[in-house]
Amino acid sequence: MSYEVDYKNVSTTGLESSPVAPALAGLRANEARYFWNKYKAVFTTEPGAAHPDWLAYVAAILSERDIVIAAKPLEVARLECAGIRYTYVFYEDGLCLNVLWTLEDGGKRAVGFKLSDGMPVPAALADKFKFARQKSKLAGTIRGSFFVIKGNY
Repeated sequence: MSYEVDYKNVSTTGLESSPVAPALAGLRANEARYFWNKYKAVFTTEPGAAHPDWLAYVAAILSERDIVIAAKPLEVARLECAGIRYTYVFYEDGLCLNVLWTLEDGGKRAVGFKLSDGMPVPAALADKFKFARQKSKLAGTIRGSFFVIKGNY
Protein backbone atom coordinates (compact mmCIF):
# COMPACT_ATOMS: atom_id res chain seq x y z
CA MET A 1 0.00 0.00 0.00
CA SER A 2 1.47 3.35 -1.00
CA TYR A 3 1.77 6.27 1.41
CA GLU A 4 1.69 9.89 0.24
CA VAL A 5 4.14 11.64 2.57
CA ASP A 6 2.78 14.79 4.20
CA TYR A 7 5.58 17.16 5.15
CA LYS A 8 3.27 19.44 7.13
CA ASN A 9 1.93 16.73 9.46
CA VAL A 10 4.78 14.28 10.06
CA SER A 11 3.60 10.70 10.59
CA THR A 12 5.46 7.48 11.41
CA THR A 13 3.13 5.45 9.16
CA GLY A 14 5.10 2.54 7.73
CA LEU A 15 8.11 3.25 9.97
CA GLU A 16 6.73 2.15 13.35
CA SER A 17 9.23 -0.73 13.80
CA SER A 18 12.21 1.64 13.66
CA PRO A 19 13.84 2.50 17.02
CA VAL A 20 14.15 6.09 15.72
CA ALA A 21 10.74 6.20 14.01
CA PRO A 22 9.92 9.88 14.78
CA ALA A 23 13.32 11.05 13.49
CA LEU A 24 13.10 8.80 10.40
CA ALA A 25 9.58 10.11 9.72
CA GLY A 26 10.97 13.65 9.95
CA LEU A 27 13.72 12.75 7.50
CA ARG A 28 11.17 11.26 5.11
CA ALA A 29 9.03 14.42 5.43
CA ASN A 30 12.12 16.53 4.76
CA GLU A 31 12.62 14.66 1.46
CA ALA A 32 8.92 15.14 0.60
CA ARG A 33 9.23 18.90 1.22
CA TYR A 34 12.29 19.05 -1.06
CA PHE A 35 10.44 17.38 -3.97
CA TRP A 36 7.38 19.56 -3.50
CA ASN A 37 9.36 22.81 -3.32
CA LYS A 38 11.71 21.98 -6.21
CA TYR A 39 9.46 20.03 -8.61
CA LYS A 40 5.90 20.27 -7.25
CA ALA A 41 6.07 16.46 -7.11
CA VAL A 42 4.30 14.39 -4.46
CA PHE A 43 6.66 12.03 -2.58
CA THR A 44 4.98 8.63 -2.27
CA THR A 45 6.53 5.62 -0.53
CA GLU A 46 5.65 1.93 -0.69
CA PRO A 47 6.66 -1.03 1.49
CA GLY A 48 10.16 -2.25 0.65
CA ALA A 49 8.90 -5.80 0.08
CA ALA A 50 6.68 -4.53 -2.77
CA HIS A 51 9.68 -3.67 -4.96
CA PRO A 52 12.49 -6.25 -4.69
CA ASP A 53 13.73 -5.06 -8.10
CA TRP A 54 14.38 -1.54 -6.74
CA LEU A 55 16.20 -3.03 -3.74
CA ALA A 56 18.30 -5.22 -6.07
CA TYR A 57 19.14 -2.12 -8.17
CA VAL A 58 20.34 -0.27 -5.05
CA ALA A 59 22.27 -3.32 -3.82
CA ALA A 60 24.05 -3.62 -7.19
CA ILE A 61 25.14 0.01 -7.04
CA LEU A 62 26.31 -0.35 -3.43
CA SER A 63 28.36 -3.42 -4.37
CA GLU A 64 30.56 -1.05 -6.40
CA ARG A 65 31.96 0.08 -3.03
CA ASP A 66 31.58 -3.27 -1.25
CA ILE A 67 28.73 -1.91 0.87
CA VAL A 68 26.02 -4.19 2.24
CA ILE A 69 23.32 -2.56 4.37
CA ALA A 70 22.32 -4.99 7.11
CA ALA A 71 19.15 -3.17 8.21
CA LYS A 72 15.69 -4.12 6.97
CA PRO A 73 14.32 -1.86 4.19
CA LEU A 74 10.98 -0.53 5.43
CA GLU A 75 9.95 1.73 2.55
CA VAL A 76 11.02 2.61 -0.98
CA ALA A 77 10.19 5.41 -3.37
CA ARG A 78 11.00 6.19 -6.98
CA LEU A 79 10.43 9.50 -8.77
CA GLU A 80 11.45 10.94 -12.12
CA CYS A 81 11.73 14.71 -12.22
CA ALA A 82 13.51 16.97 -14.74
CA GLY A 83 15.32 14.06 -16.40
CA ILE A 84 16.56 12.59 -13.11
CA ARG A 85 15.48 9.29 -11.56
CA TYR A 86 15.54 9.24 -7.77
CA THR A 87 15.34 5.93 -5.92
CA TYR A 88 14.94 6.02 -2.12
CA VAL A 89 15.19 3.33 0.54
CA PHE A 90 14.27 4.00 4.18
CA TYR A 91 15.82 1.41 6.50
CA GLU A 92 14.64 0.25 9.92
CA ASP A 93 17.80 1.49 11.69
CA GLY A 94 17.07 5.09 10.56
CA LEU A 95 19.17 5.25 7.38
CA CYS A 96 17.78 6.98 4.32
CA LEU A 97 19.59 6.09 1.10
CA ASN A 98 18.93 7.72 -2.25
CA VAL A 99 20.26 7.09 -5.74
CA LEU A 100 20.31 10.09 -8.08
CA TRP A 101 20.60 8.98 -11.71
CA THR A 102 20.48 11.53 -14.53
CA LEU A 103 18.85 9.77 -17.47
CA GLU A 104 20.93 11.61 -20.08
CA ASP A 105 24.32 10.05 -20.84
CA GLY A 106 27.18 11.68 -18.96
CA GLY A 107 24.91 13.19 -16.31
CA LYS A 108 25.25 13.18 -12.55
CA ARG A 109 25.00 9.82 -10.78
CA ALA A 110 25.46 9.46 -7.04
CA VAL A 111 24.34 7.66 -3.90
CA GLY A 112 23.45 9.75 -0.87
CA PHE A 113 23.23 8.57 2.73
CA LYS A 114 21.31 10.41 5.45
CA LEU A 115 21.28 9.31 9.06
CA SER A 116 18.27 10.00 11.26
CA ASP A 117 18.80 12.00 14.42
CA GLY A 118 19.84 9.63 17.22
CA MET A 119 21.03 6.68 15.14
CA PRO A 120 24.62 5.46 15.15
CA VAL A 121 26.61 5.31 11.90
CA PRO A 122 25.99 1.84 10.37
CA ALA A 123 29.03 -0.44 10.47
CA ALA A 124 28.97 -0.79 6.65
CA LEU A 125 29.53 2.99 6.31
CA ALA A 126 31.60 3.87 9.39
CA ASP A 127 35.09 3.39 7.92
CA LYS A 128 34.24 4.56 4.39
CA PHE A 129 32.57 7.94 4.81
CA LYS A 130 32.68 11.15 6.81
CA PHE A 131 29.30 12.65 7.57
CA ALA A 132 28.47 16.36 7.43
CA ARG A 133 25.72 17.76 9.66
CA GLN A 134 22.76 19.92 8.74
CA LYS A 135 19.78 21.14 10.74
CA SER A 136 16.21 20.50 9.67
CA LYS A 137 12.98 21.69 11.27
CA LEU A 138 11.36 18.38 10.33
CA ALA A 139 14.22 15.96 11.04
CA GLY A 140 16.41 17.60 13.70
CA THR A 141 20.11 17.06 12.93
CA ILE A 142 20.73 15.14 9.71
CA ARG A 143 24.14 13.61 9.05
CA GLY A 144 24.85 12.97 5.40
CA SER A 145 27.43 11.73 2.94
CA PHE A 146 27.57 10.50 -0.67
CA PHE A 147 29.64 8.85 -3.36
CA VAL A 148 29.70 9.23 -7.14
CA ILE A 149 28.59 6.15 -9.09
CA LYS A 150 31.21 4.98 -11.59
CA GLY A 151 29.42 2.02 -13.22
CA ASN A 152 26.35 1.82 -15.45
CA TYR A 153 23.29 0.25 -13.81
